[in-house]
Order: sequence, then structure tokens, then C-alpha cells
Amino acid sequence: MRPIGAIQNEILALRFGGFLSSRGIDNQVDNNSRGAWEVWILDDDNIEKAKSLLDRFHQNPDDPTYAEAVKAAARQQQQQEAAYAPKRNRVIDASAIFYVPPVALGRLSVVLIAISVLVTLLTTFGGDDRLRQILSIAEFGVSSNGEAAPQEWLPEVRQGQVWRLFTPMFLHFGILHIVFNMLWLRDLGSMIETRRGPWMLLVLTLVLAGTSNLAQYTVTGPSFGGMSGVVYGLLGYVWMQGKYNPASGLALHPQTVTFMLVWFFLCLSGLMGPIANTAHAVGLAVGTTWGFLAARLPAMLRRN
Repeated sequence: MRPIGAIQNEILALRFGGFLSSRGIDNQVDNNSRGAWEVWILDDDNIEKAKSLLDRFHQNPDDPTYAEAVKAAARQQQQQEAAYAPKRNRVIDASAIFYVPPVALGRLSVVLIAISVLVTLLTTFGGDDRLRQILSIAEFGVSSNGEAAPQEWLPEVRQGQVWRLFTPMFLHFGILHIVFNMLWLRDLGSMIETRRGPWMLLVLTLVLAGTSNLAQYTVTGPSFGGMSGVVYGLLGYVWMQGKYNPASGLALHPQTVTFMLVWFFLCLSGLMGPIANTAHAVGLAVGTTWGFLAARLPAMLRRN
């Protein structure tokens, strides 16, 4: 997905976008920070053709050919919808019954899910203290009341075991815990991986895991785990990108955001039992800030 140029007039921009659609070229028209309307081409194979058509359009945007092409495409769509309408009531949409992921599964997302599931099974949902000690942000003792007792500040990390900053994200302590996190990781991770590439997802995951794990450790000590901090961070990143940078191709339905925020505050209330709420909050804050700055900072710098 790449921009091919800008048109100053909104009506003309939409007319050209409709003209491209009539030629079978998928596109998106977005208002940029300078008041112009950028034309984005979704398929890179159509870039050169679309640029040539845009050059011709700039020379004579009022050519009736463009308006007629848009009208013809609209009429064809109406005819297709009218022809399909009698069948619509007799057909059951499978997507309404079976969940369909928004994008194809990303390879890195699958790897993260596989590691999480494997670690969860090997630790018997956190019951194997030996392996859990190795993967926790710091080793912990057990006090007389059976709770984990933290030692000095990150002793193992300061001795070179840097992986401990990240590996708590692979620990899960219940079937609902891992299923919930993996479903969100599948969708959000694959979405970012598809639009931004696996390296971007990897950097996001490491930063979100590191910051949320450190924050949770500071508040409660080392006895915690889960991908939730990363998931909430990815949610915040995609949310801000969709809101402030539509051309990114990243977007979330408002109901999805509302659900996750309601779940966030429900966990915060304590009704859901012991949950790493600090990791949730810090992950969401870091991901939201990152997504907002990535969307708005380039435009702000250009204006300055």
C-alpha cells in the first residue's frame, strides 16, 4: 500500500478514486495534514498504472470520462446487488457462525503462540516451580504463608540473564488465561505483521513485554506471567494507528476497543481474581503512546 500523489479538491479526489475503482484498481483516499487528499494504492502491482492515470487526471480533471466511469461502476454495483438480493435471504453467511480472522496468520505470531502454549504445558500451567523460576523475571522464594517472596532487585538480570525481562510473557496459569491471550495475539499480532512486517511486531513485543514486566515486578514482585501486557500494548498501537493514520491499514472496530477497555477495568476492580493489572496498564499506555506518535509525529515535524 503506497501513496501515488495528492489532489487538493475533495470532490475531485473522490471522483478519481471512484474512477480507479471502475478500472479495478483498489484505492483509498485520505485527507493529509496539509489539507490535500492523498491517493493510496492497495496493490503495489497497480502503482505505475495508477500514477499514469493520475497524471492524465491532473491535466483535465473535468473530463466527463471520469464522472461517467464512476456512474457506470455505481450502476453495475447496483445491478449486481439487485440480482443477488433474492438469494440473500436463502443463504447463511458462514462468517456469522464461524469466526474468520481479519488477516492471514503471521509467522512470528504463530511462533509466539506456539512458544506460549509449549511453555504453559511444560510448566503445567505454572505448577512446575523449577521451570517457572527459570522463566520468571527473577527467582523467588516462598514465604510461610505460601506466597512468593521477592529477593533483591533483579539479581539474575543484573548478572546477565537478560531474557528474564521478556520470558514471563510465555507463562500462563489457566486455560482461559492462555486461550484469551492467544486469540488476541493471533489477530493483533498477525494484523501488525501483515501491515508492518515481522520485525516491527518483534520490536513491539519485546518493548511491551519488557516495560510491562518491569512495572509489574516493581509493584508485586516476580510471581506473575502472561501475554496480557503485550496484548494490551498491541491493542493500543493498532487503535491509535486506525484512528490517526487510516492509510496504515490497521484498524479496530469501536466495539472491540470498548470490550477490551471494559475488560481492563473489570480486571482492575478485583472481581476477576489476582491479575497482573499493572502489566495491563503499562502495556496499554506504551502501545497507545507509540501508535499515536508513529501516526502523528511525522506530520507534526513536517509542519515545523
